[in-house]
Amino acid sequence: MRQLPDRSVNLVFTSPPYALHFKKAYGNVSKADYVEWFMPFAQQIHRILTDDGSFVLNIGGSWNPGQPTRSLYHYKLMIALVEQIGFFLAQECYWYNPAKMPVPAEWVTVRRVRIKDSVEHVWWLSKTPQPKANNRNVLRPYSADMLRLAKKGVKATQRPSGHNINSSFDKIASGGSIPSNVIEDRVANEMLIAGNNSANDPYTRRCKETGTKIHPARFPAVLPEFFIKLLTDDGDLVLDPFAGSNTCGAVAHRLGRRWMSMELLEEYVEASKFRFEEPL
Repeated sequence: MRQLPDRSVNLVFTSPPYALHFKKAYGNVSKADYVEWFMPFAQQIHRILTDDGSFVLNIGGSWNPGQPTRSLYHYKLMIALVEQIGFFLAQECYWYNPAKMPVPAEWVTVRRVRIKDSVEHVWWLSKTPQPKANNRNVLRPYSADMLRLAKKGVKATQRPSGHNINSSFDKIASGGSIPSNVIEDRVANEMLIAGNNSANDPYTRRCKETGTKIHPARFPAVLPEFFIKLLTDDGDLVLDPFAGSNTCGAVAHRLGRRWMSMELLEEYVEASKFRFEEPL
């Protein structure tokens, strides 16, 4: 990233190695050292982003060793990104992944004193308070209830919360509903499960056919797709500095964006070429 010009990247979307209790083959830093380790990357990301650009960081939580309590390392990182680097927190988003394993087994499946963790944080950060974004690009299909309301009509009223419901509430001319910060509708969930728990997606299948090592921490294509559509336009530059199997690069390519991906391990770079053989 040090070789890239200032203000040259429209979106940085990435998922670095998490500070997990158990070490992974691709390497991950301890919780105690994580913020300090990530700060040099964050400084470069801030420098290369355009003034209306965004930095979207997918990061999972972690348990403290030896006890059923959660680490705060990812919250500390987010605060450091804002207070030390100068990012703005545009919005907290969440990746709902119902296919996650029920771990740590000692607390979830053996002693039964905790519940399964099925979400990961997605911090949407920006270089200025007004990053480029357009939620019209990520509208969801209207729910059956909304379609019913549009047909039946809604009376103007005020909810107990104080929110005003006016006569235009039931109009569906905008073409879809504004998505929430949790990807939770039925279609999205199917894509998430398929993307993270499938043995027959093109990338996994080609790795198995060629005896190539499969990256152990892949995120589904729907995740970068959502933010690339929300935060960039055709021809914008998308960067993933922790590319892994290069899902982000492949999605950006399919959506007509320019893209750059960085990955230390050559075997993962070679395997990522399979993502461009067939549509995601």
